Amino acid sequence: MLSSLLLAIGLYGSTHGIDRTEARQHGRLILLAVTVGVLLKAAFIAGVMYVVTGDPRSMILAIAVAQIDPLSVAAVMADNRLSSRAKTILGAWSSFDDPITVILAFYAVSLSRPAEGGLTLAYLADLGLNAVFAAAAYAVWRLIRNAPPLLSYLAAATATVSAAWSSLMLGVAAAGLYLRIPDSRWLSRAVTAAFALSAFLMGLLLVGGASLMKGLLLGLAAFAARMLAALVLTHGLPVTDRVHLGLAQQNGITAVILAVAFEREFSGFAG
Repeated sequence: MLSSLLLAIGLYGSTHGIDRTEARQHGRLILLAVTVGVLLKAAFIAGVMYVVTGDPRSMILAIAVAQIDPLSVAAVMADNRLSSRAKTILGAWSSFDDPITVILAFYAVSLSRPAEGGLTLAYLADLGLNAVFAAAAYAVWRLIRNAPPLLSYLAAATATVSAAWSSLMLGVAAAGLYLRIPDSRWLSRAVTAAFALSAFLMGLLLVGGASLMKGLLLGLAAFAARMLAALVLTHGLPVTDRVHLGLAQQNGITAVILAVAFEREFSGFAG
């Protein structure tokens, strides 16, 4: 439950920060960022890891480290040497990167479990429950959007805890797009606390040691995949922009939370 709650907080925080107006203006760019920026990286990393190690968890590992850390993005966005178009690409890419990464990883873990019959129906039922959750959150938002701010905080907290308890991560991701709280600084603090707790828990999981060679291979594959994705997405931009966008894709908070969350599914996943 704790790992699911940390995951739900991080996921709600990532979609809460998406600028809906900008998302509508750059729909094509966002589609490219999500497909090339996430799927291509995950496929490349998974391929390298599976060929070298034969680890069946390669796809889940790849999705987890394909994520972009908001802190590295913020540092690059503050660089005046980056063109406005490059900042637009990075902003759109990073906004949708976290939720897509978490949702893909969550469903990849589900697919890795032994089928217990009616797999397609189970997924349809899960999608239906997520849709109902998102619709309920939207209905609540419609009711309280002009109410005192306290109700917005309570609704957001309730949605996050409920999603964690019921594992409806797609639903809480959708809720973050419209169920907004008046002062996002409180959410930033919650996300920071979730990251700190996740890092502490991950440290406990690594007490017994870690596979350094596998970690090095994963890191090198992730770095190569990021540069490859940046080359595709930044075609036509100056060399400086292309280098900055390649280096800005450092994984962080979400990768740590996913490692902690999936340790219960795969013993030794964090190491």
